[in-house]
Amino acid sequence: MRRQRTLPHDPVDSRQFEVAVRRLANSLDFGQRDSVFHGAGLEYVQSRPYVAGDAVKFIDWKISARLGKLYVKEFKETKQIPLYLLLDTSASMCVSSQPLSKYAWAVRVATGIGLAAQSSVTPVGLLGCGARELHIRPTLSRNIVMEWAHQLRQHDFTEVTSLSARARELAPSLAKRTTVIVLSDLHDPDAIAALQVLSQRNDCIVLHFEDPAEQGLRGSGIIRGVEAESGRGFVGFGGRRQVDSSGWKAELSRFGIDYLPLRTDEPILGKLTYFLKNRGFASRTAR
Repeated sequence: MRRQRTLPHDPVDSRQFEVAVRRLANSLDFGQRDSVFHGAGLEYVQSRPYVAGDAVKFIDWKISARLGKLYVKEFKETKQIPLYLLLDTSASMCVSSQPLSKYAWAVRVATGIGLAAQSSVTPVGLLGCGARELHIRPTLSRNIVMEWAHQLRQHDFTEVTSLSARARELAPSLAKRTTVIVLSDLHDPDAIAALQVLSQRNDCIVLHFEDPAEQGLRGSGIIRGVEAESGRGFVGFGGRRQVDSSGWKAELSRFGIDYLPLRTDEPILGKLTYFLKNRGFASRTAR
């Protein structure tokens, strides 16, 4: 049976939404030279001796083992690196204890990042990671970004997650190295393994959206609920974390995937801007 309930994810109207995402895009736009969307480079050039401050993920382990001291890989940057946004549109993203749900924030952030990337001449693509078929190839058209943004604002309470499946499908289709930003609550149990596969040839970032209710409901004792994506009932305990994300950052970092948790009851934009700006700076200084 289909549940045709439409959730109020974002209380603002279309005009206010566009103002909000353009403001976010402006805060993320650091100019062509310092763009945070250029990644750490695409073409391997050479390996050089390790210098204090170099990123560990760029260590050339084969040469280091052969010569007995640490070497890091250097890359030649290509200015026009495609960007893919993998946006989780599943039902669990819509369940919220805050005025803005995880889903509403993810749509805003994805749109803002897309517009900012395009201002740095970076083609932007979108892949929906839910039940709906939504795949937009990388483009420099800002109109297309705004079209899918407004389309995503409409959402029914029916979708299951397909993050791991879509990530595995996307990986072999990318002809050249691509920056991939995942926006999800990571409720897909196979998501981490799939993203590790995707990161083998691409630059990956995970923006993990969390609702405070997932950290446990204090004073609620035993609770009876319904799982958002499958509709299955369950019995839980209020003091127990509904989603245990401990160890995810370490696991993702092992494969060079940058990870940022974003709670919907805390300021998001400042934390996101700082993360992307410093990530871009670290990538440039590592070369």
